[in-house]
Amino acid sequence: MLFDWYFDGDTTSQVFDGFRMSEPSARVFDALAARVGASLAGRNTYDDSGWAAGGGPHPTAHLVVLTHRPAPVNEGQTVVTTGIEDAVAAAREAAGDKDVALMGGGVTTAALAAGLVDEVVLHQVPVLLGGGRPFFQALPGHVCLRLIEAVPAPGVTHLRYEVAR
Repeated sequence: MLFDWYFDGDTTSQVFDGFRMSEPSARVFDALAARVGASLAGRNTYDDSGWAAGGGPHPTAHLVVLTHRPAPVNEGQTVVTTGIEDAVAAAREAAGDKDVALMGGGVTTAALAAGLVDEVVLHQVPVLLGGGRPFFQALPGHVCLRLIEAVPAPGVTHLRYEVAR
């Protein structure tokens, strides 16, 4: 339901094998994915996604994992235990001149709170959930966003925001 738009179109992703999206979704998704040089995930996202066995969310990007407990380290992965600032620094180094993608609500919230996020990309799916766990955790104050781009597509609207400083 939330990720059906990855597979409900006739345009093959140029970055992710097996993804067949609508043309607008493929255009937005592939442009964003091509910019990613490293991903930064929290430990829950790491464990829940099965990346402890290797790999990561992006087929070519290095994975940095922020955790406070021991984690397996595989090729193409780095584990950081000393906080969000060090984890972002490690991810930036691994990314080179490309972007760092944040994965998971805890890491994203911590990076937003620390002022380490330049853009927020949301893929809004028209589904109201009756319950569950919120993605973003409590922030100290609020974060203002400026809309850069909104692309409607079948089953999803792609929103890209600049974090206002």
